[in-house]
Amino acid sequence: MLRFFDRRDTRLLRLLLILLVAFFASAAQAAQAACRDAVVLVHGNAGKPAHFDNTYVELRARGWTDFEILRPDWGSKTCAACNDHSGSEETPVLDALVEAIARSCTGKIDVIGHSMGVTLAAKQIVNYGLVNDVATFVGIAGAYRGLWSCGTYPWNVVTSTCGAQGLSINSPLLASLAGKPLGMKTYSIKSWIDQIVCYGGVCTVAGVHSSTLPAETASHTLPTGHFGLLTDTAVLQVNLIQ
Repeated sequence: MLRFFDRRDTRLLRLLLILLVAFFASAAQAAQAACRDAVVLVHGNAGKPAHFDNTYVELRARGWTDFEILRPDWGSKTCAACNDHSGSEETPVLDALVEAIARSCTGKIDVIGHSMGVTLAAKQIVNYGLVNDVATFVGIAGAYRGLWSCGTYPWNVVTSTCGAQGLSINSPLLASLAGKPLGMKTYSIKSWIDQIVCYGGVCTVAGVHSSTLPAETASHTLPTGHFGLLTDTAVLQVNLIQ
């Protein structure tokens, strides 16, 4: 009789161990699933963090916490032509990128920029050697190859936004970014009716759409304007970084 109870106790103990192993494995998987890249959202020239509200709401709906989403506020709001990619405009963006890396559960970050926020974020990543920390870079309506409305450097360049550290065609800034990787995966979101990038209906520089990023993983082209590319693509943006 004693032997019978011993065997039963052994079976119960084994079952308990199996259940415990299954529980801890499930808990570990759940913890891993909840571990996400921190995200940095960089607005455009004279813009504000709230322009990314749709993206922020989508991120929160998919499980990101407020702590994991950084939205740096940079540049003058009243003088767009005064902003460039050098000095005070850089600091909030660089600080956000570094802070996001420190906060990230995975040790990697995702960066989503709109308009001039694309090139401003890209400059920090390239200049400060952060490319290996970026899992995904998404550039929305950026002028990565310059703006025809800014002229061709060094001719017809009359504002800081279009100067040496700005978005004139062939500017030293854009030359320094040309061909440089921005992350493990890189996506552009662009339009052929972008009223900012497509000056006079011309969207290309040297035959390539100006919003195209170096060695991009894929590009998504939508029939909407410069600001619709940001506000109407929140689901797409989050799909690209997941």
